[in-house]
Amino acid sequence: MNYNKRGLRTLIKSICLGDTDRLVLVHKDRLLRFGSETIFSLCETYGVEVVIINKGEAPVSFEEELVQDVLEIITVFSARLYGSRSHKNKKLVDALREAAKDL
Repeated sequence: MNYNKRGLRTLIKSICLGDTDRLVLVHKDRLLRFGSETIFSLCETYGVEVVIINKGEAPVSFEEELVQDVLEIITVFSARLYGSRSHKNKKLVDALREAAKDL
């Protein structure tokens, strides 16, 4: 969901400058959860070979792919929500510890 990652920007720059001949991925969605087709298209335009090691099972139907995408979106947002909550809770616990030390 975040396309402003330093590594991704570096990869795109490297592809556009012709410094990359081959892009090797363990899984297709390890590059980006969504929008990896854009990077693959960029690789095709600049003649960069894309190798995906674990391609997975047989091609899935449109409906199955849609369900996977929705589940990934839910996973991303729930992880952000719970991550922000845990960060706030950690701050609160640390503040309480400091207050207890002062007492």
